[in-house]
Amino acid sequence: MIDVTIYKDKSGYIRGYNVSGHAEYDVYGKDIVCAAVSVLAQTALISLIEVCNVDKNDFDYFIDDDNGILDVKITNDIPITVFDKVDVVFKTFELGIKSIVESYKEYVSLRYKEV
Repeated sequence: MIDVTIYKDKSGYIRGYNVSGHAEYDVYGKDIVCAAVSVLAQTALISLIEVCNVDKNDFDYFIDDDNGILDVKITNDIPITVFDKVDVVFKTFELGIKSIVESYKEYVSLRYKEV
């Protein structure tokens, strides 16, 4: 099962996410559930850098392809103009994950953690 955790601050803003595990919906290379979650998670990370222009000192990320882990966290306060873009990326990621969970709840779980 893929476990997705979305990190929210006390104000309810998303500050990052963690994706871990494998869906095991199908064999490696044909697992559409794993592929869908991976695309969402990786696109969100790339968007933080290339679309939102988040300074690399303002967030941390960790990738472990073998174990299916991607962890992304905004670690510092960022300018409001950048924050607005980041918020859209994170909310879009959340919406996509929720959609996958609705269709494949036996393969993907979603939870929230306050940071």
